[in-house]
Amino acid sequence: MEAEDSYLTLAGNSEAIYKEKGSKFLAFAYPVSSEEEIKEHLESLRKKYFDARHHCYAYMLGKEMTQYRANDDGEPNHSAGDPILGQIRSNQLTNVLIVVIRYFGGTKLGVSGLIQAYKTAAGEAIAANTIVTEILCSTVSVSFDYIQMNQVMKIIKDYQLDILEQTFDNTCLMKIKVRQALTTEVREKFAEVANVD
Repeated sequence: MEAEDSYLTLAGNSEAIYKEKGSKFLAFAYPVSSEEEIKEHLESLRKKYFDARHHCYAYMLGKEMTQYRANDDGEPNHSAGDPILGQIRSNQLTNVLIVVIRYFGGTKLGVSGLIQAYKTAAGEAIAANTIVTEILCSTVSVSFDYIQMNQVMKIIKDYQLDILEQTFDNTCLMKIKVRQALTTEVREKFAEVANVD
């Protein structure tokens, strides 16, 4: 069962090529975290493949999977973007962008042929990648006197936490990355020995 503070996404960028009746479908899959990042990938692909007829894409953002979009880019309605989005959904992925660029080969594929081609190309781009589980994390700030260092470090070790920043002076300060599901519990532990923000 998937934990409430984790989600599936892609490990890195991947590419695939699918050919159907002379048409060439170039598929690109990217892990993304914002619409700004999505825009950058789309602009970069449009520049590189400026001579292609269609740049169809779909993306899904956020743990809740409520932020998404599918774009047919001139293909018949729902024949390109939706099949790509369908592949993202069927793999339960989020924070993902998939772009399929079509070079027309002279033979029309019909709507069902297009749906199949875009679905297959998107699926192959996902298959060429690695699906990974990402954990949602929070940042906890802890300030404490130097003499409390051992107690603070024991909590960090017990929970296998990552220290993002640390400053040691009369009062020590640490920013620590904590798995979201454990945030309340870890804050309470630190509160027993230190000041927590």
